[in-house]
Amino acid sequence: MQKNWRIGSLFGIPLFLDPLWFVILGLATLNFGLSYQALGGFLSWSAGAVMALLLFGSVLLHELGHSLVARSQGIKVNSITLFLFGGIAAIEESKTPGKAFQVAIAGPVVSIALFFLLQLMSNVLNETSVLSIMSGDLARINLLLALFNLIPGLPLDGGQVLKAALWKATGNRFKAVKLAAKAGQILGYAAIGLGLAVDYLTGELVTGLWIALLGWFGIRNATSYDRVTTLQETLLQLVAANAMTRDFRVVDADKSLRTFADMYLLESTAPQVYFAESDGRYRGIISIDDLRLVERSQWETQTLNSIVHPLTEIPTVTESTSLVEVINKLEIEQLRYITVQSPAEAVAGVIDKGDIVQAVAQKLSLRITDADIKRIKEEGNYPPTLPLGAIAKSTTQS
Repeated sequence: MQKNWRIGSLFGIPLFLDPLWFVILGLATLNFGLSYQALGGFLSWSAGAVMALLLFGSVLLHELGHSLVARSQGIKVNSITLFLFGGIAAIEESKTPGKAFQVAIAGPVVSIALFFLLQLMSNVLNETSVLSIMSGDLARINLLLALFNLIPGLPLDGGQVLKAALWKATGNRFKAVKLAAKAGQILGYAAIGLGLAVDYLTGELVTGLWIALLGWFGIRNATSYDRVTTLQETLLQLVAANAMTRDFRVVDADKSLRTFADMYLLESTAPQVYFAESDGRYRGIISIDDLRLVERSQWETQTLNSIVHPLTEIPTVTESTSLVEVINKLEIEQLRYITVQSPAEAVAGVIDKGDIVQAVAQKLSLRITDADIKRIKEEGNYPPTLPLGAIAKSTTQS
């Protein structure tokens, strides 16, 4: 998997380059260089290279517009990345539709402001000068950048504006994202069709292919928005009781450490979670690591009561705790599993990451095999295709 290259930061926001960015930089340089052939060999290619860099400088300022408005709202901006199709700012969700609109519209506003500034510069300078020509071209590019991004479909800024409007109208952010994502998918398919038509009718293979690639990129990202939103909704709908299992053993708290070790730890299929009980009540959880800290010479005389961790001192959730909260607790406290308590404060079950993935897979009819679940339980990591830790975190922040 290719990794983006970090090249610095702006206002404390990490700035990355996708390796494929150099491809489009080269193509942009070639395009501008050819259009400036009247300037002469070296000057035309120099102007082309400068224009290509200024183009991406404009894209960077566009994304910085989104980012700084988000920062002013107290929203975390994880990064800005320049890549094959332009740029993208990784910004967490705004708290209200009004604030979401402000973040979405900030980028196009910056591009339109650049258009007016550069157009003014072009008009002031000698119209035959290189700087005047380049300023005019860059002004028009920024106007096109703004107008293109205002197309109403995710992942474009216009899609974010549409999402904010639908969120305001329906009062449901998830429904708004799904509708805006559907609009993005429709527009993406339309772009692919247009690209193929351009290629067939005009023979402009490069132009047609580029339009089609933009359509494919739009479909891919709109689908990603829809999928993440579906997962967020699911995590909010499910509670601990939906995911917990009784994959644990209850042992007598009055048993000696030796008896416990002989009866349970020597079994090849012994479960990893043990709860101790006495007089019909759960006393707490037994950690095998604590057992190993006790001298073996004392195993005969000490009971499990000596190493039990009371339920009041271990991480727990209730059966009605949302799965979002369960996942976040597992992530923040770096737990492999968590105990679920019943309303009577008895042990109702335990949950680990494998149980969570299984519950989500059953709810959404995802194809997750028993072998996959077993591997997740053993490794303690969510699969790359189902990053529930990150999704739960973004759900809480939105």
